[in-house]
Amino acid sequence: MPKTDVVQGGKVLALYQDTRGSTALVIDSAGRILGRSYAMVTQHRPQAGWVEYDPYEVWHRSWQAVEHAGKAAGVARDELAAMGIATQRGTVVLWERSSGQPVGPAISWECQRSADICRELQSNGHEEAFRQRSGGRLDTTAAGPKIRWLLDRSPELRQRAERGEICCGTMDTWLLWNLTAGAAYATDWTNAAGTLLFDLRTRDWDDELLGLLDIPRAMLPQPCPSGHLYGQLRGEKVPVAALCVDQQAGLFGQACFGPGMAKVTYGRDAVAIMEAGGEPPDTGGQLRVVPAPGLDGESPRFTMEGQVLAAGVVVDWLRDELALIPTAADSEVLARQVKDSGGVYLIPAFQGLGAPYWLPEVRGGVVGLTAACSRACLVRAALEGVAYRVRDVVEALVRWSGQPATELRADGGAAVNNFLLQFQADLLGVPVLRNRLTHTAASGVAYMAGLQAGLWPSREAIVSLVPLDRRFDPALDEPARHRLYQGWQEAIRGLLSGQSKS
Repeated sequence: MPKTDVVQGGKVLALYQDTRGSTALVIDSAGRILGRSYAMVTQHRPQAGWVEYDPYEVWHRSWQAVEHAGKAAGVARDELAAMGIATQRGTVVLWERSSGQPVGPAISWECQRSADICRELQSNGHEEAFRQRSGGRLDTTAAGPKIRWLLDRSPELRQRAERGEICCGTMDTWLLWNLTAGAAYATDWTNAAGTLLFDLRTRDWDDELLGLLDIPRAMLPQPCPSGHLYGQLRGEKVPVAALCVDQQAGLFGQACFGPGMAKVTYGRDAVAIMEAGGEPPDTGGQLRVVPAPGLDGESPRFTMEGQVLAAGVVVDWLRDELALIPTAADSEVLARQVKDSGGVYLIPAFQGLGAPYWLPEVRGGVVGLTAACSRACLVRAALEGVAYRVRDVVEALVRWSGQPATELRADGGAAVNNFLLQFQADLLGVPVLRNRLTHTAASGVAYMAGLQAGLWPSREAIVSLVPLDRRFDPALDEPARHRLYQGWQEAIRGLLSGQSKS
């Protein structure tokens, strides 16, 4: 399709489908949001540890958000230059190729039903093969073991899958199929990597990994770069020009294109991510390696990411379980009432220690607690604990990238906490820049789609579109920063030592 035809509208539609719902927004060539809509989806929990969705509801809610965003913006479809889709990673849908009808529920990335499959593969010594080829960890958040679980439950379904009669996809593929009325059956490299079936180097499905999980290649979509002409919106000439996982889309939405630029999303958990160059690094399992968002014709690049398992949920805990604060905003007020944490370190390992430790059995603790510790002191230590855990991940990103961190860009619901971001800047010794948008996945995939369609000439043009809200410059000197982090590392070592003896 000639670029002159594609860019005539000058506006981009983005759809972001996350764990709780679907967000659609329309932005113009200056990066301004003209209209936005949100539609919730229902999570179903049929038994302990199982989490699923109705695929039809996800599709219908997504389409509802798309239509309402266009109306809110006052933008007709023929004014759209392109559309992009960002999604949660690891949720799986199976459907009939001939009818487009799902053959069961969508299994959420949060679902634990594939745990036995993961343990079996680990006990048989296959974890290293998955890590080396796919860049991910063999755990229940990955899509591949969920596909295996579904096929194992029905020999007939497996036979149909081997004949190519069954389609299988993560949420991006399911939404793309429906948005193009079944004309496009594809995924992008960032989503494909989340299945544990994708070889980072060949950028195709890996036959050995497919064999280990006993998944037929015939049921899988075509993997493509994130920026790619996937098809056209149903009944329209609007090109669907980008697919991407939410974290990588957020990196793009923060315009982290330069060396040493990292992004952290402070949600209920926190994810730190950085580009890693043109070869996938071997991080020894400390970090997940995922293809970077790229456009057709660009040389492949990679990202590294690490997850902190507790961030915003720490503030919820202070409010709901300990009743130390009446509202989340009060955590910042209380933290500022004391000059420091009084030597108290709170390690928020509610569900284990995530990256770079990956110790799910470890539970959190409070180190240095005395009778002098006040309510404000404990709240401050809890917020600082989140920042310390983020530094743990950033240290790993720096180590494996070989690039010093130069800047951290922040988004997510917990990023509204000014104390947290200032302490993060102090602890890292680099500026922290907060985006005005709470979530940058939607804006990131919009930038990608517009760039692929020719609405913007280059990545440099994207940099000026990013709506930065506030800059936090470090206020601590290096000796003070080193002393604080050294105390944190000692607290972590003490926690691990104590729990290993119990």
